[in-house]
Amino acid sequence: MRIGVVTFPGSLDDHDAARAVRSCGGEAVSLWHRDADLHGVDAVVLPGGFSYGDYLRAGAISRFAPVMDVLVPAAHGGLPVLGICNGFQILCESHLLPGAMIQNDHRTFVCRDQRLRVENSSTAFTSDFEAGQEITVVLKNQDGQFVADTDTLDRLEGEGRVAFRYLGVNPNGSARDIAGITNERGNVVGLMPHPEHAVEEGFGPSLDGRGFFTSVLKQVVSA
Repeated sequence: MRIGVVTFPGSLDDHDAARAVRSCGGEAVSLWHRDADLHGVDAVVLPGGFSYGDYLRAGAISRFAPVMDVLVPAAHGGLPVLGICNGFQILCESHLLPGAMIQNDHRTFVCRDQRLRVENSSTAFTSDFEAGQEITVVLKNQDGQFVADTDTLDRLEGEGRVAFRYLGVNPNGSARDIAGITNERGNVVGLMPHPEHAVEEGFGPSLDGRGFFTSVLKQVVSA
């Protein structure tokens, strides 16, 4: 299965995401921010980093990249898309996901192993988990505070669209301890922590990140 990984100027974790795809049995396809098509991939990962230097706002410039002109309608059509950290910010700026990401409430960069609870196991990237399952992956961000108005937060909660929630310490002040969300269809998922850093023995705090990539690979096979 062909999983595209987009590189923007300033992406830091594109190679890590591609390695995670390969380690879980997929074929990683490099996509460039100026690409005008998706080269026939079955899913897309928007990796972490500081695309375009995070000028204006994190992810604000990336949403205008040529690759997003084809990715957004593809996502509306059902293409599985995972946004990790900066990728989550880009998904919010592109209005594929609601809400916004702002600077951490403590105004500093945070890097830690982070416990999460899986709240929704029916998305394209969470089907290999169980609802309520606790996992540990890496977290590293500076603009990781998820915010939204009360009506949006209530809608996300009511529709079961909170995909992940922080356990223990809330590392960035995100509303209602939200670490990741999904769209209504369940094919677009964004989260701040980095599952691509928890897929191999001896690297990272666990192997819990593998579930993100095995989930989408199985979804693509069964589609």
